[in-house]
Amino acid sequence: GVDIFFVISGYLISKLILKEVFDTNKFDLKNFYERRSRRILPALIFVLLVSLIFSYFVLLPSSFVDFAKSIISSLGFVSNYYFYFSGQEYAAESGLLKPLLHTWSLSVEEQFYIIFPIIILTIYNFKKINIFTFIFLFSLISIFFAEYLSEKNEMLNFYTLPSRAWELLLGTLIATLELKKVKNKSILLSELFVLLGLIIIILSFIYFDESIAHPTYRSLPPVLGTLLILYFAQSKSII
Repeated sequence: GVDIFFVISGYLISKLILKEVFDTNKFDLKNFYERRSRRILPALIFVLLVSLIFSYFVLLPSSFVDFAKSIISSLGFVSNYYFYFSGQEYAAESGLLKPLLHTWSLSVEEQFYIIFPIIILTIYNFKKINIFTFIFLFSLISIFFAEYLSEKNEMLNFYTLPSRAWELLLGTLIATLELKKVKNKSILLSELFVLLGLIIIILSFIYFDESIAHPTYRSLPPVLGTLLILYFAQSKSII
C-alpha cells in the first residue's frame, strides 16, 4: 500500500511542481512549502493531540516517553529515522505498541518534497540536461541503492528516503510525460493496460509477504501496476 501511495504522491505533487517550472521558468519555494504545511499539519496535529490524550491513559510510563519522542520526530518529519534508530521493525508485533509508526511514510514523502523542487529548478536552468532522462537515471540509482542496502541493512533500507525515492520518481516520470503531451489516446489500449495494472496490484497483495526483501527490484510489480493505471487511465475508460 505504501509503495502505491509513493507512486501516486510522486505523480500528483511533482506534476504541480513541474507545471509551474515549465510554464514560468521559476518556482515559488516559499509558496510551495506553505501549501504543503497547510495540507499536512492540521490533520497531523489533530491526530497527534488525540493520540496523546489516549496514550496518557493507556501506555506505561516508559512507553509514553517513547511516544512523546515519536511525536517530536513526526512534527519534524524525521520519524522514519526515529523508528529505525529505536530498532522498530515495521512488520513486527511490537509495532502495535507504536501509535505513530505509520508516520514514517509521511516523513519520507516530506523529505522528498523538501529536496525535489530545489533539484528540479537547478536542473531546469541547465538547458542541456533533459529532466525526463535525469529523473529516470536517478530512479535507477535509487533502486540499485535499495537492492544493495537490503543486503547490508534491511531495516534501514525499509525506512530511508534514498531507498524509497525511486517509487516517488517513477510517479514523477508519468507526470513529466503528461506535461510533455506524451499521452496514450487509444481507448482500447487504456482499458487493457489499466486492467493489467489493476491485476498486477491485486496479485501483489496476494503474493507479497514479509519474506520478500523490500524495497528492492522485487517491489516493482505494485509500482508498475500503479504506473500503468496513472498513464493509461482515461475519464472515459470503464475502470
